Amino acid sequence: MLVTLKDILKEAYKNKYAIAGFNVYGYEDAVSVVRASEKVNLPVILMTNVDAIKHMPVKILGKILIEIAEKATVPVVVHLDHGKSLDIVKEALEAGYSSVMYDGSALPLEENIQNTKAVVDLAKTYGASVEGEIGSVGYSDPTLNANAAYTDPKEAKVFYEKTGVDALAVAIGTLHRMTEQEAVIQYDLLDQIEALIDVPLVLHGSTGVQDVDLVKLASRGICKVNIGTAIRMAFGHTMRNEVNDNPLEFDRIKWFKKPMVEVEQVAIHKMRILGGENA
Repeated sequence: MLVTLKDILKEAYKNKYAIAGFNVYGYEDAVSVVRASEKVNLPVILMTNVDAIKHMPVKILGKILIEIAEKATVPVVVHLDHGKSLDIVKEALEAGYSSVMYDGSALPLEENIQNTKAVVDLAKTYGASVEGEIGSVGYSDPTLNANAAYTDPKEAKVFYEKTGVDALAVAIGTLHRMTEQEAVIQYDLLDQIEALIDVPLVLHGSTGVQDVDLVKLASRGICKVNIGTAIRMAFGHTMRNEVNDNPLEFDRIKWFKKPMVEVEQVAIHKMRILGGENA
């Protein structure tokens, strides 16, 4: 069933567990993630990032994901990840996304607040949830020239109070697109943020986080954990092997079968680590 981010984070925040959000690129990985969530009977978030909507228009991709969500036996959020403009946010909302993230983290604080508040007001008219970001989670690839900056707890408090977002992404030591679990989590910083604001927090770049840290973070105020690289690696590496092992095959649907199973297994593993199964 299609639900909003606010719908599912309420229970996660109350009962101290986290919900996995997976960045997906189309039918194959999206349906695999939902199959995984149904097997462990947990809600899940299907997210589309900038790369995904550059490849497939948001209106088309949104229809695929919403159809999958509506037919699922568990709660599923369809979420725009890292929306950088009001235009793309509005396009996602018009396509039926139940949740959007406006990412103004690279902007001055007041401009980020102003833009995010505009998104919150717009999303309300669609009955959708909004995630904002304060601080900036960088990228493991230095060629992307994306500046990283830890979240300032006082700025986080001001941001939340002025925008009223349903979830707040914070920068506490992770990077996007890490392929190894080498992130060093700043727990003292997380404590300071949690002491000042009462809102579900979001962790981006979670593929680079060790399992033991995911367990610990899920028992705190981190209620949404974004995962992309882990399932992309599972899909990509497995499909490469399929292509190499079957040089005469040209039907890509046959190449997709094993990668989809691998994505499902990784998704099950991540969701179980995050603890909702025991809530």
